[in-house]
Amino acid sequence: MDFITGEILYIDKPLEWTSFDVVKRVRGVLLHRLHRKKMKVGHAGTLDPLATGVMVVVTGKSTKLIEQLQAGVKEYVATIQLGATTPSYDLETEIDATYPTEHITREAVDAILPDFIGRIEQVPPAFSACKVDGKRAYDMARKGKEVELKPKILVIDEIEVEEFDSDKMTLRLRIVCSKGTYIRALARDIGKALNSGGHLIALRRTRVGDMRVEDCLTVEQAVELIRTTDIIIPDEENNN
Repeated sequence: MDFITGEILYIDKPLEWTSFDVVKRVRGVLLHRLHRKKMKVGHAGTLDPLATGVMVVVTGKSTKLIEQLQAGVKEYVATIQLGATTPSYDLETEIDATYPTEHITREAVDAILPDFIGRIEQVPPAFSACKVDGKRAYDMARKGKEVELKPKILVIDEIEVEEFDSDKMTLRLRIVCSKGTYIRALARDIGKALNSGGHLIALRRTRVGDMRVEDCLTVEQAVELIRTTDIIIPDEENNN
């Protein structure tokens, strides 16, 4: 493999790892294997620490492809807890409000989901990497400051109900969407559409482009690959 000229690794990001944690791990092993002090390693499409699944890690000159790789269609399996909200719209923060759920049925869910398919406007979460006056929104939100973000246009191609549990009031969805979609914000908006509340309690990215999660490497498999595979050193590197 030629990690210097550029390789693309598809890794199944573990729960509670940040996207940077994965990049840092890959970069560290590569630097040790190649006896280098620095090297370009990046990722295409951030996953929150509480999300798992397909993460695209790129090395060397392939980092120039990040924008192109980010543009690929993504598929997620998301579990939403109805009847309660959190400031971050997921489990990063504590529940701040609860709402009635007695009126929510599978038929009610089926009735509102078509409103979220196609080109829609979505206001990103305050707990996100979006910038406001040059500052990350999540930095401001975590300090208790009010964050006002403008809605963005995005595309949701498919939403399919995988399971609706009327006892636990949880909703599991398969979602196919464009770059820039915040599934946490979708959980918020679905809760509102059901005249209740909602927040994300589990998220797995199952596909990026044509790459499915079942075909991805674990972090340790990626590390082992780097440690044991034959690595090509370009001529210009050998001549330095």
